[in-house]
Amino acid sequence: MATPRGPGRVLTYHRAVSLRLYDTGTRKVRDFTPRVPGRVGVYLCGLTLQGPPHIGHLRSGVNYDVLTAWLRRSGLDVTYVRNVTDIDDKVLAKAVEQGVPWWAISFANERRLTADYEALGVRPPTYEPRATGHIPQMLDLIADLIARGHAYATDSGDVYFSVESYPEYGALSHRRPEDMLLNGETGGDKRDPRDFALWKAAKPSEPDDSAWNTPYGRGRPGWHIECSAMARRYLGDAFDIHGGGTDIMFPHHENELAQSRAAGLPFTDFWVHNNMLNLAGTKMSKSLGNVLSVSALGDRGFRPIEIRYYLLAPHYRSAIDFSDRSLAESASALQRLENFLHRAKDAAGVVPVDSALPPAFAAALDDDLGTPGALAVVHETAREGNTALDRGDTDAATAAASAVRAMLDVLNLDPLAPQWDARSESDLTPVVDSLVSALLGQREKARAAKDWATADALRDQLAAAGLTIEDTPGGARWSVTKERGSDDGR
Repeated sequence: MATPRGPGRVLTYHRAVSLRLYDTGTRKVRDFTPRVPGRVGVYLCGLTLQGPPHIGHLRSGVNYDVLTAWLRRSGLDVTYVRNVTDIDDKVLAKAVEQGVPWWAISFANERRLTADYEALGVRPPTYEPRATGHIPQMLDLIADLIARGHAYATDSGDVYFSVESYPEYGALSHRRPEDMLLNGETGGDKRDPRDFALWKAAKPSEPDDSAWNTPYGRGRPGWHIECSAMARRYLGDAFDIHGGGTDIMFPHHENELAQSRAAGLPFTDFWVHNNMLNLAGTKMSKSLGNVLSVSALGDRGFRPIEIRYYLLAPHYRSAIDFSDRSLAESASALQRLENFLHRAKDAAGVVPVDSALPPAFAAALDDDLGTPGALAVVHETAREGNTALDRGDTDAATAAASAVRAMLDVLNLDPLAPQWDARSESDLTPVVDSLVSALLGQREKARAAKDWATADALRDQLAAAGLTIEDTPGGARWSVTKERGSDDGR
């Protein structure tokens, strides 16, 4: 069953659509023009739920969160679909291994995934369908492919797509069919080793409730047919953007494209793929055991907003080589923006979110979602604002801070937004602020009297309570001290 979700909070000041995106299918950066004026359909391949998510899995969600936010900022009505695969060979294998129902594993990991997305500020999609809720749509598509001569059922109950029947196969990944050999799947009664499964016959070793009755016998869907059917269900025969990680371009996306086009569907206009997050040059995966979860990084002192910054700071098509050091550098960059905004707020009392965006920021995002260039504009604006504060120009500093907040709002990185502002997390914050301010007042009197021993003792007392004190021209400011993990490569 699909779960409808709202679009989340993004300021909706309309702007002309001038976005250009790299289309994997054509290997070109192309002007993006919606199929239907004013509306856009986006489909993102979500996770297979055999295990808990790590930040490598979450990268695509963060990248597409920025993309859909930017499309909405352009005034487009976005229907965004991000599926989950809740039944699969790997899910069933985990169920047997752990001795628990397969659907229990899927549901538990789906809840973890949702919690991590929410922690990272990833706004929910319009719909989040599960594969098991769309068996009728898959069977309809399979029947159509068989009728058109592009698929065949075997005596064992498997149904395969015939790669030979579709001459354009390989157009997305730019691979030749004759070089594809087994297409990642072995066994069965294939006519051609390159053919891939649309429907898989039930196996005696699998749970009884992991199969459905069909004209081909009891079985369950192959991985690839799921997304074609779900994209069609929520976005129609044709839609604008389909995405996912580069690691599933082949065979998953290649197979999606082939079966959809072979069924007579226009399918998608753009393929937008994000690159991988690697650990010591190796793609992160559960099988390698190098899992880095949001909670594990939190235990090492990294806040979710800092992880989000880290994931979107590089260009989405660039690989990220993970280390604690690189994450700490991103956290420091974000903290510089936080410090400026809090300085500006302390000076002005309030910092509104500007209704306009700096042209250079918009141009960077319009250029294939160029987040590195966009963040460069954010930091330059913050530097100008800090300079204004240093010279006592509160009006110029407030204008800069308002622009910074507007840009960070698009990226959902605004430290003053309620989701991220640590000072708004608890009803006790005003009480704590009052108590800390009293101690800071005593410290300031000691400093004025040149009683450095008392001033240092008060500062040490606050530090022991987990607070960092920053002396600024406008007075002392406090923040919660965040410890960082060591650069151990994990």
